[in-house]
Amino acid sequence: MGNELTLSTLPKTWIFDLDGTLFKHNGYKTDGYDTLLDGVREYLNEIPESDYILILTSRTDEFREATIGFLKDNGVRYDQILFNIPMGERIVVNDRKPSGIDMAVAVNSDRDKPVLPVIRRAL
Repeated sequence: MGNELTLSTLPKTWIFDLDGTLFKHNGYKTDGYDTLLDGVREYLNEIPESDYILILTSRTDEFREATIGFLKDNGVRYDQILFNIPMGERIVVNDRKPSGIDMAVAVNSDRDKPVLPVIRRAL
């Protein structure tokens, strides 16, 4: 797939894993604090306001307040964060519009190296 996505002009739902994708993986455990990965804040802030940003994490409720505080203190835009999510694969199942638009897209990146794909809007 590379580093480029061609997407429709429809509003989107973005689903991001937290550790290893937005934050340094388990930094809150190994370093005692979280670290935002390079370019993440800017990337999320460029997502249109009409789009929805959902963050998933296997962090337990014990870390909820500190995690949300870190997101707020660092100006990380999101609409909702879900804690206590299993740490296995995240499977997205969706339909295809009659026009042919696939309604699910998956991007995988190496841990602590977010892909941050370039977005191209389809005409």
